[in-house]
Amino acid sequence: MDSHEVQNRVKKVIANVLKVNEENIAEDANFIFDLGADSLQSIELVAAFEEEFQIEMPEDKALEVQTVSDAVKFISQFLA
Repeated sequence: MDSHEVQNRVKKVIANVLKVNEENIAEDANFIFDLGADSLQSIELVAAFEEEFQIEMPEDKALEVQTVSDAVKFISQFLA
């Protein structure tokens, strides 16, 4: 799976969890500061990423994922 496909799927997950328009999700958008996620939604995002990509994100690494590009990079590396 290439990073473009990962990015599209990440944006779709974010749009569903945070109830934002997928077209308004910038690559460098921060989940909390730019997209308005609260702490519960941040946990829901991790769970949704895990379900979408059939992966398990270690908690310490998941906390480091703060932006859309962080998520794409982490998931792409995990799937490689």
